[in-house]
Amino acid sequence: MAAPVIPPVTADDVLSARELLSGVVRTTPVAGARALSDLTGSRVVLKCENLQRTGSFKIRGAYTRIARLSDDERAGGVVAASAGNHAQGVALAARLLGVRATVYMPERAALPKVDATRGYGAEVVLTGRTVDEAVTAATAAAERSGAVFVHPFDHPDIIAGQGTVGCEILDQVPDAGTVLISAGGGGLLGGTAAVLRAARPDVRIVGVQAAGAAAWPSSLAAGEPMPVGGMRTMADGIAVGRPGDVTFAQVSSLIDEMVTVSEDALSAALLHCLERAKMLVEPAGAASVAALMEQPDRWPGPVVCVLSGGNVDPLVLLQVIRHGLVASSRYLTLHLRMPDRPGALAELLARVGRLGANVTDVAHSRISGALAVGEVDVELSVETRGPEHRDAIVADLREAGHAVATP
Repeated sequence: MAAPVIPPVTADDVLSARELLSGVVRTTPVAGARALSDLTGSRVVLKCENLQRTGSFKIRGAYTRIARLSDDERAGGVVAASAGNHAQGVALAARLLGVRATVYMPERAALPKVDATRGYGAEVVLTGRTVDEAVTAATAAAERSGAVFVHPFDHPDIIAGQGTVGCEILDQVPDAGTVLISAGGGGLLGGTAAVLRAARPDVRIVGVQAAGAAAWPSSLAAGEPMPVGGMRTMADGIAVGRPGDVTFAQVSSLIDEMVTVSEDALSAALLHCLERAKMLVEPAGAASVAALMEQPDRWPGPVVCVLSGGNVDPLVLLQVIRHGLVASSRYLTLHLRMPDRPGALAELLARVGRLGANVTDVAHSRISGALAVGEVDVELSVETRGPEHRDAIVADLREAGHAVATP
């Protein structure tokens, strides 16, 4: 028997979800972004879902889905699977509605997200290496127990709830020319697109994926959901191996374009949000800003970048900040081979200091089969003031006779 055809989520569906969510979710603010506006030449606005309850938009869909369950379904509890944001959304929604929740998370899920999910009252089960493996375990548990599986994106109620972000964008930036939205499974993108497209047929709606976990471009090209191979990205919040059947039909009919962004772009965007916008976002939450920064001349303004979440592991944040500093040429690693003689290292460090670079780390090694007698390898980590300063340092050291290599 063929699977039933699920009608698309409409703007009316989203408006109905908005009524249901009144008093439950926050109307998140929009913030001007002067540096990004200067970069693009048009007004850029950040839609701050990183300031939503539980730190992301996910509470919108989770609450809508669970609130619409029957009394018998609620009595049986709910089961979910997530790396963190959906987990917290389901946990809080279930607590607000008095429903028992069990959430399956990957074994290496970020500890702050695990602790927050438990803090909202859900039982957490750690299983598998990926979200897809956690989903498999969760659906099996739901079948055994009779609990309702709350999918992270592939259900009309989830899509409608997430789409309420679009209602707020229409209220807050009614003249938006482009809306950039991160895309994992496609619930946020599909729901937001439904309400935007109905009210503003001319607005450009663009989905953004991490290049290391980009299932949407190949799926859109094939005309059906296609699984992606191995995924590798810091943006775990949008690392989904296959679009859902429901979200695929929704997204493919409504958006204008799907773009991908590199890991360098993600880390640079996160760093920009921290430094210039004073916004703490996770890598997935910064994907829209990454797309804007990579191609600043492409998007008709005003441009709205949805910051979809701000739940980031502090350890990951440290790594991403360093990655962002490297990507923006403000952190440089130099590899040099030089004579092993007294005072040589001191002379090198003094020269680097005169060039205005701050040395943060020095590694000095005489152990290598590639070294000749009387040679030493030196690795310097230095802080710089940007691309021109970095290039000036490297050029000066080479003019001084040093063999310099940079990653």
